[in-house]
Amino acid sequence: MRLLLVLALLLSTALAAAADPVPYRLQPELSTVGFAYVMAGQPVNGRMPVESAEIVLDFDRPANSRVAAVMRADQADAGPDYATLAMKGPEVLDAARFPAISFRSTGVTETPTGALVDGEITIRGVTQPIQLQAQFFRQQGTEAGDRNRMSIVLKGALSRQAFGAAGFGGLVGDRIDLTILARIERAAG
Repeated sequence: MRLLLVLALLLSTALAAAADPVPYRLQPELSTVGFAYVMAGQPVNGRMPVESAEIVLDFDRPANSRVAAVMRADQADAGPDYATLAMKGPEVLDAARFPAISFRSTGVTETPTGALVDGEITIRGVTQPIQLQAQFFRQQGTEAGDRNRMSIVLKGALSRQAFGAAGFGGLVGDRIDLTILARIERAAG
């Protein structure tokens, strides 16, 4: 009887350890922040590299998941060269003074198709709340159930004016749509 109790305790400890949140490492060369905006009535796409990220995921209890990321505003590409220069300038991102944009999750809630990630994003030194819809996928070449290498697609939107990045408002719309592709792999440990 005592042996059964010890085995049950060991098994429950092993299962609890398996269910702990798992740290992941960003694959920055395979990840990007895409953004879309309207300029002179036409849709334009841009992108921004992700410098770093701290990612901890718990697929069994999403509320235990957390993400923090830093994107490089000073290395962003807004499409046309003149748009990129204007976007990095003092009227919009002011990338000389604020070279990075940061994000920190404040909550993760499971949905039928993925998760809602609530967080705070800081642009030009101004922090505002943001909500992103997340979907999780296995990376190409992985087996069903394998969570060692994942792709996460996050979508959301923000207002440029909310961050004081409202320059060229007569030409460029206020809404910025985000599509973030984060490719991650389980951290060695």
